Amino acid sequence: MNTKNIFKTFFLCLSVISLSFTLNAQELKPLRLGVAGVSHGHLHEVLIRLERGDFEIVGVAEPDEQLRVNNPLRKKVDSSLFYADLEEMLDKTKPEAVVAYGSIYDHLAIVEACAPRGIHVMVEKSLAVNMNHANRMARLARENNTLLLTNYETTWYDTNHEAYRLIKNENAIGKINRIEVYDGHEGPIEIGCGKEFTDWLTDPKLNGGGAVIDFGCYGANLVTWLMNGERPKSVYAILKQLKLDKYPKVDDDATILVEYPSATVQIMGSWNWPKGRKDMHIYGSEGYIYQDTPGSMRVYTHRKEKTTLPPKLKEPYNDSFYYLKAAVRKEIQVQPYDLSSLENNLIVVEILESAIKSAKSGKPVRF
Repeated sequence: MNTKNIFKTFFLCLSVISLSFTLNAQELKPLRLGVAGVSHGHLHEVLIRLERGDFEIVGVAEPDEQLRVNNPLRKKVDSSLFYADLEEMLDKTKPEAVVAYGSIYDHLAIVEACAPRGIHVMVEKSLAVNMNHANRMARLARENNTLLLTNYETTWYDTNHEAYRLIKNENAIGKINRIEVYDGHEGPIEIGCGKEFTDWLTDPKLNGGGAVIDFGCYGANLVTWLMNGERPKSVYAILKQLKLDKYPKVDDDATILVEYPSATVQIMGSWNWPKGRKDMHIYGSEGYIYQDTPGSMRVYTHRKEKTTLPPKLKEPYNDSFYYLKAAVRKEIQVQPYDLSSLENNLIVVEILESAIKSAKSGKPVRF
């Protein structure tokens, strides 16, 4: 090799090394994160991760002055980063992504502000209060090539992913024919949720409904994932107000029957359980899986039941903020009908809206 070619090769190697360092630096750099709204009880999910270093809060938008001044983030985020107006916060702080911690009704306005600016959004469950909002949000995200993710606590359960692996990769229980999903607690007022949270959580406009939305969404999300994104044939629901004195405007108990060609699903979301629960029973032609807790499950195969401790999920699939950063930085690809995906959560909203319509009419809603 002559001297000229040696120098060419040397400088090419330097360029590759430099590019590699640049990419690694970008991956290591904290995600620039904006927070839209502070009234959601799940805001503590941000607080407990603030010191971790994978994201930095560059701005917080909250229109309510009282909440803007009095919220847990004020103790850890500089007061100069709080804004009354979302669009002003976006334009001045330039976040890469925004997380939504206000009412579900507000999700549409957040996407309307973020998507045209090329800013990705992760909302707390559910995606939207109805299909009109959901379709508008989806259109904006797709037109502007931005992520629109929905975060559920159950997305990060080791047992849910182990159940999925056993069913999809090992055919451990045969063909799924029945799923029962149980979600809820004693009630948001009963467990001490703040007034700023329950004010909109128990409002049919701002939340879209009561327990049917708050806890029905978990089952609809998990089932859509387990059924590979298949839309059901019909939805039938019974919604009750068992505590009319506490929840006069919305249901506090929901039973949703979702019919698929090959399976029947019962989703039970309630503010009337004796204790908090998020468990699921999956029945197949050759066995069953009981997802009892985030870290313990029972698997029945070959006429024997075995309690199993599933393997721990690995980053970035074990945490909503790790996942958001990896998706924004294109380190991972959000697959259609994944638990956080837009495709999955459009079906979730359609199931929940159909459940509300069915409860009002007393008849199944056909898809």
